[in-house]
Parts: sequence; C-alpha cells; structure tokens
Amino acid sequence: MGEASEYPEDDWLALSGLQHYSFCKRQWALIHVEQLWSENARTTAGSLEHQRADHYENSETRGDLLVLRSLRVYSRQLGITGICDVVEFRTSPDGVRLQQREGTWNPYPIEYKHGVTKTMDADRLQLCAEAMCLEEMLACKIPEGALFYRQTRRREVVSIEDSLRSEVKRLLTNMHEMYSRGLTPRAKRKHACNACSLKDLCLPQLDRAESAKSYIEQYVYEDDVPTKQL
Repeated sequence: MGEASEYPEDDWLALSGLQHYSFCKRQWALIHVEQLWSENARTTAGSLEHQRADHYENSETRGDLLVLRSLRVYSRQLGITGICDVVEFRTSPDGVRLQQREGTWNPYPIEYKHGVTKTMDADRLQLCAEAMCLEEMLACKIPEGALFYRQTRRREVVSIEDSLRSEVKRLLTNMHEMYSRGLTPRAKRKHACNACSLKDLCLPQLDRAESAKSYIEQYVYEDDVPTKQL
C-alpha cells in the first residue's frame, strides 16, 4: 500500500468482485486473478438488468430528488473502483455540495439485483462498499442504502452498520493479498457449484490446487506439443 494506508491506482480492484469473493473465493480468483469468465442464464439475466439501470444519460431531477445512474466511484483507502447502478440525492440542509448543482444533497446508493433477497450478505457487502466509496469521495456519512430485486420489484433497505463496514475492510484486505500473490484457492465442491456459471472452468470435481487456467490451456494445446521422434 501507499502512504496514509492508501492503495495506488494500479493496485485497485473491481468493487463488484467483493460480491464474487464473499460468495466463493475461488470464483473471485478465477474471474479477477486468472481472467476467466463464462455466462449462464443467471449471469445473462443479471447483465440485462444492469443494462436497464446503467444509463448515465438518463439521469434526472424530480423536484428535490436527483437520480444519477452508472455513477463511477472509488476508494483509495479500500483500493477499489466500480460503478453504482443508481445513486439518489435528496436536498438536505445537512447534505454535501455537488458540482454544477445548487444546494446541498444527501446520497443514497441503490444496487439493482436479479432474483430475490438473499440470506447471505454478498449483495449487502457490495452495497456497503459503494456507500464507503461515496463517503470518501464526498466527505459525508451514509447511514443506509437499498437493494432492488427485479423479481419481487421491492427495495430492501440496508443499514450501513459498523459490522458490515468491518467485514468489507476485512474481505478487501484478503482480496488484495490474494491478488498480489496471484493465488487461486482450491476447489471445494458444494451445492452452490451447480448454479455457478464457472463450474465448467472451475472443475470442482478435480479438487486440487492446480490453476484452472493452466489445466484448460494444457487440455486445449496438448495436441500441439511435439512428440519425440523415434
């Protein structure tokens, strides 16, 4: 890390990777360390949902409400950067000033998700990280945000509590360490593997530490290896 516990920009990680990491460390490493990816019905649906939300040109003002879409955020302290699906700003005497906007505003991040609310905190951790980025950029405090699930078409209000913030920091510290060392955890087969878009690349049935990328390259190019002449 750099001075004052800040990460240089070259070491910033994708904010969206926090959700992958909290769901499965190996999945995150395959995507962000080994640069592997594969689509399935769930990831395609999720991408389409985000395409509907991510249109910065559609940002709008309605009275005391300003809605910004596809807002890029970052945190030097956390070493991450990414895009918020939607950030609502409401006028408030205790708010912050925004460029080219009159008055003061309070930010409220909203993350759009496919499906329904979940018991695990992967989505909430991503939302919390977005809020922490906005806090650092705008020098403000964000007490809550929301997750909007397309299937139920309802918002789930998320309190940005200290426990959630601490978990974001802990996970990101581990992610930076793994990324800098180029580590990919061993496969540990579980029920969730069946729905993972990377199961054919992850190869959980092998249950070994070998890099999935190396295995795939070996398989693809094995016919190109010259044979020894007799």
